[in-house]
Amino acid sequence: MKSTIRRIIVLLGILLLSNLALADTPVIRLATTTSTENSGLLAVLLPQFEQSAGVKVHVIAVGTGKALRMGQDGDVDLVLVHAPAAEKAFVDAGYGVDRRDVMYNDFVLLGPAADPAAIAQSGDAGIALTQIAAKQALFISRGDDSGTHKKELQLWQSAGIAPAGDWYREAGQGMGKVLQMAGELDAYTLADRGTWLAYRDKSPLKVLFAGDPRMFNPYGIIAVNPQRYPDINYQGASKLIEWITSEPGQRMIGEFTISGTRLFTPSANTSQVARH
Repeated sequence: MKSTIRRIIVLLGILLLSNLALADTPVIRLATTTSTENSGLLAVLLPQFEQSAGVKVHVIAVGTGKALRMGQDGDVDLVLVHAPAAEKAFVDAGYGVDRRDVMYNDFVLLGPAADPAAIAQSGDAGIALTQIAAKQALFISRGDDSGTHKKELQLWQSAGIAPAGDWYREAGQGMGKVLQMAGELDAYTLADRGTWLAYRDKSPLKVLFAGDPRMFNPYGIIAVNPQRYPDINYQGASKLIEWITSEPGQRMIGEFTISGTRLFTPSANTSQVARH
């Protein structure tokens, strides 16, 4: 009986020490897009960084607009997003510092294999969207102020179309949920290629249009300005920025594949892009 109690006390002591060690581990709060989370990239990258830096990264996966608002409010230490114009405004307004290029891929227009709007042979993204609108083929929009949603709205605007009506539905959801909805409803949607590659084996959708230069999709990482928010973990944010743009971090991005297909191309510097 005494030996059993002694073992219980020892186990409780070990658990207490473990919890204290975790409590003392510095935490970096990263607001990022659902695309980087849904693709599986962060699950590969961050454990390597955490081990080498002795820190813990708390990921908040939201749309780009919300991620930037969290940075603007000082609720996170850094952001990893994909909306260049919004990123520039964030830095210019004094909310962010030390923006770096990290990686890129592209956006693709997805839809049912039957392609009722016949966009597969479109000459550019504007024509593809014009055909979807003319056919009033069902289109599922992120509708969440994400980087993907911002890009979609830019493409509609460049086509001279203000989408509205029963055929155009705003989901207010992340990329994974929207892909699921579009697949179930035989609808069109816009997705980043990384998330699509992670989900394609579970979806009936097909890539029907890609390759328009306007569908380029760069990602940037930005630390929240410590002069505006002195209590943020700027040191930790800087460490993560330095690591993810370093040769080892960039190599891991370039080597991240699903079914032999690379999801993102590293872009921290031209030599690393060329190497991969």
